[in-house]
Amino acid sequence: MNADIAHSTAPRPEPTQPTTLIRPFTIRPFTIRPLTIRLSATRRGARLARHLAAEQLDRWGRPYGTDANRTATLLVAELAANAVLHGRARGRDFRLRLTLYPQDPVLRIEVTDPRPERRPPLPGTLPLPSPDLDPGRGFLLVEALSTHWGTTGGDPYTKTVWCEVALK
Repeated sequence: MNADIAHSTAPRPEPTQPTTLIRPFTIRPFTIRPLTIRLSATRRGARLARHLAAEQLDRWGRPYGTDANRTATLLVAELAANAVLHGRARGRDFRLRLTLYPQDPVLRIEVTDPRPERRPPLPGTLPLPSPDLDPGRGFLLVEALSTHWGTTGGDPYTKTVWCEVALK
């Protein structure tokens, strides 16, 4: 009976449901999906941001131990630590976003926290820290190691401190 049906020359009925065209999977050149993650505004969250950044850079072809990975990881650590120390609000997390632009190649690091009223100094206007104090050097490192950095406020409830670093 199955053989008769399989080789039948009778016209087949049209399907009652529309067929879905399945497109083949294609990779767009020069597009890399950014990493975005919310982390607790604690020392553990800042440490996790650093580890996740190093791992993501390794996946993007910037292996552990390279200058590019170490520099970007240091910048993530500084921005995450500032979000935890100065941008913390009770019960609110901070967000880390890493975007790789492979054409240049440039990595954009963004850290968003819930304290828009507490903004860092403008780029190029950082005061020199006191030689007697340990704190106060984080943004000097960000300014020295990144090609650009700044602060943006997309809404009245958050601020984003960002920097871009060239990955050679």
